[in-house]
Amino acid sequence: MIAIKGPRGAGKTTLMLQYVKYDLGLPETALYITADHTWFYNHTLLETANDWYKQGGKLLIIDEVHKYKNWSVELKNIYDGLPELKIIFSASSALDIYRGEADLSRRVVSYMLAGLSFREYLQFSHKVNFDPVTIGDIYSNHRNLSRTISEKLRPLPAFRKYTEVGYLPIFIEGEDSYLLKLNQAINTIVDTDLAYIAAYNSGTASKVKKLLAVIAESVPFKPNIAALSRKLDLSRDSVYQYIYQLADARLLNTLSTEGKGVSTLQKPDKIYLENTNLAYAIKSKPDIGNVRETFVFNQLHNAGLQIYSPKAGDFVFDGYTLKIGGKNKATTQVKHLDNYLIVSDDIEVGTGNKVPIWLFGFLY
Repeated sequence: MIAIKGPRGAGKTTLMLQYVKYDLGLPETALYITADHTWFYNHTLLETANDWYKQGGKLLIIDEVHKYKNWSVELKNIYDGLPELKIIFSASSALDIYRGEADLSRRVVSYMLAGLSFREYLQFSHKVNFDPVTIGDIYSNHRNLSRTISEKLRPLPAFRKYTEVGYLPIFIEGEDSYLLKLNQAINTIVDTDLAYIAAYNSGTASKVKKLLAVIAESVPFKPNIAALSRKLDLSRDSVYQYIYQLADARLLNTLSTEGKGVSTLQKPDKIYLENTNLAYAIKSKPDIGNVRETFVFNQLHNAGLQIYSPKAGDFVFDGYTLKIGGKNKATTQVKHLDNYLIVSDDIEVGTGNKVPIWLFGFLY
């Protein structure tokens, strides 16, 4: 049984349908269903799987499983009772399959489908292909890497466009309508997905959207939980809970110092929107410093790196310390450290320990 989680618009449904069409060749033994279909008004998931198996079915693909009330119990029963039936399901990022009503942790292999990296965006928008790089490549060879890429395209205009409207593949449907669709996706996540998973009501949803707006306006946001609880008329525990639920739903990223833990009652050191496009969707002209840090955090996180808040600089991971800024950013805060990088905006090619910010978009 395979789970595919990820933000709305990342391409989970398209990925599963392409798998059936192109990899499997539309076999008669594969069935795709969506868990919010009217079929389930008077049929259960278990009953549907049993009927499909009796008709010779070998693969059942279930989209948006979190919209089905007893998803975990019935998936467990399907897995145990129909061992020859392969199950693939997609779900909201906020769905924690390891805390379901039934124990699915030993039965499910879970994958996260992130939004596009800058490198992947260039494949779609400019039809140019580049191999991903590692942080070690960037540290030791960033000048040659950025020169090679800059010979094929001007990265800065493309990077600006990516940070505004390039994170989700739906930009292909039209950049003019992208931010409108992204706002609709935010509303769906808060009003619908989290209503299924975290029992949000309309009043809760309104306060959560206000919380997002506060974070979008920040530079970046260092949370004052007491002030937030007063402003949103919520308890401190509720503020903590909503922050981490929004992080699970891939609307926020939280940054803490190493060893601090990620308990829902632990205050993160900083809070970022999950990707830069969200900043432009919520606020037409977000703070550029916030956008830069949001981009770097997002690309590092999606590349599978564990990022922490350092004593000096903006991010620390795997022994590297990053300081993010414009093209004239000084090294004063971090020059005493080993393995530091100044991550600079508005430059095509770096020098020494100064690296173009857009190059971090090639990590995955």
